Amino acid sequence: MFLANKLIKGLIDVVSNVDQFVPSDPPPPKRPLAYANQNETDEERQFRRVFQQLAGDDMEVSPNELMNMLNKIISKHGDLKTDGFTIESCRSMVAVMDSDSTGKLGFEEFKYLWNNIKRWQGIYKNFDADRSGVIGSNELPGAFKAAGFPLNDQLFQLIIRRYSDENGNMDFDNYIGCLVRLDAMCRAFKTLDKDSNGTIKVDVQEWLQLTMYS
Repeated sequence: MFLANKLIKGLIDVVSNVDQFVPSDPPPPKRPLAYANQNETDEERQFRRVFQQLAGDDMEVSPNELMNMLNKIISKHGDLKTDGFTIESCRSMVAVMDSDSTGKLGFEEFKYLWNNIKRWQGIYKNFDADRSGVIGSNELPGAFKAAGFPLNDQLFQLIIRRYSDENGNMDFDNYIGCLVRLDAMCRAFKTLDKDSNGTIKVDVQEWLQLTMYS
């Protein structure tokens, strides 16, 4: 009974805290190329050209392509300690960002993810006070709050167990993977919370669809 009460209290605390979270705005829907040609800025057109070179003719990035891209980029940043993005973490990132369920990231989805990663990278460096390349457990609450997610103790402890090493330190790929998932799940929750009362009601099929492809 004690364990059940503790679990229920933890869930209540997490739900009551969700209205303080500030997830990113969802990526815009896929747009026809004709629209893009007429409305994109020069910077966006340049980004699209680079994306096409990376993604190929299908203009979609697979988990494997995403992994290769991210690892190539972070290999040039010696101040970020990381074991490298794994295929499993990239599958998870693609899944939570894949708004049209193609199994890959289109241009708008990838641009949204890329902009978030750049922003979170800046936060990561700012909170790595001792320049060790990782964020210590004492620095993590501030790093998540700066990213828009003030964590209560229960959720913080769960995240530490899942994404940090045995000393409580979190490296760059785990920090990004955690934030991508946290951001996506908060956006999903707020979408389902139609009356904005901090609770949602889902049946088992909806729950499985929400949690299994993420």
